[in-house]
Amino acid sequence: MSYVLSCCSTADLSKQHFEQRDIHYVCFHYVLDGVEHLDDLGQSVSFPDFYTALANGSSATTSQVNAIEYYSYFRRFLEQGQDVLHVCLSSGISGTINSARIAQENLAEEFPQRKLYIVDSLGASSGYGLLMDKLADLRDEGTNVVDAYHFAVENRLKVHHWFFSTDLSFYVKGGRISKSSYVVGTALGICPLLNMDSLGRLVPRDRIRTKKRVIQQMVEQMVRHAEGGTDYRGKVFLSNSACPEDAREVADLVKQKFPNIDGEPLINNVGTVIGSHTGPGTVALFFWGDERED
Repeated sequence: MSYVLSCCSTADLSKQHFEQRDIHYVCFHYVLDGVEHLDDLGQSVSFPDFYTALANGSSATTSQVNAIEYYSYFRRFLEQGQDVLHVCLSSGISGTINSARIAQENLAEEFPQRKLYIVDSLGASSGYGLLMDKLADLRDEGTNVVDAYHFAVENRLKVHHWFFSTDLSFYVKGGRISKSSYVVGTALGICPLLNMDSLGRLVPRDRIRTKKRVIQQMVEQMVRHAEGGTDYRGKVFLSNSACPEDAREVADLVKQKFPNIDGEPLINNVGTVIGSHTGPGTVALFFWGDERED
């Protein structure tokens, strides 16, 4: 029997990509200058408009999907006789999985004959999207919902997430760096290199001077960790917040270092929820590799 493959909008794939791969999604929320919006993949507020607003001093806050929303969202699939595999944004940066599990418990009583699986992605943005894309491959190859669930749990830490930012101001607002570090870092042209750890938290790893050097170092992390090293044959996803030229520079270097990747590196937008915390100027690189351990 077929099943529904589902995630949160924070997997940061395009609306077209979700539709082509038959992946359903539930939208987070954000508030921009006092007006609430759905994180609807740039449909109601375009990504250029959103990041221009942030660059011009607008403020944005976010809120996760609550238990009532999850209940209504899941219920429509279950009442149609479909099982569901839903993968949530990392518990290391959001509590949304707790709301999903509350809905899961309530629906288990109402639909005892159906299966509703909830997985913590331990990832974010298009890295989380890379996991969803692989699950869509498995589903299309005939993998059943139980085996797909186990694959997600057993392999989620093999998706690597590496980020850098050329604008440190939003990292100050988020408490990831101090104001003094911001002043010094900006003056010296420092671009912090970060990744997701094994608990799904965003962790600063290095402070690198100049954008060119941080791009090189990020791709070197892929050389170090990718499945098969420079013979990596999987897909590569990137995301960017209003800096597509920087993302293209990373993609071109990846193609140079990894000639056997599966297709072109796919460049997505950092969505409005993740972008509310990173601000403009962030580029992220995602690939399959060895298991994240720290």
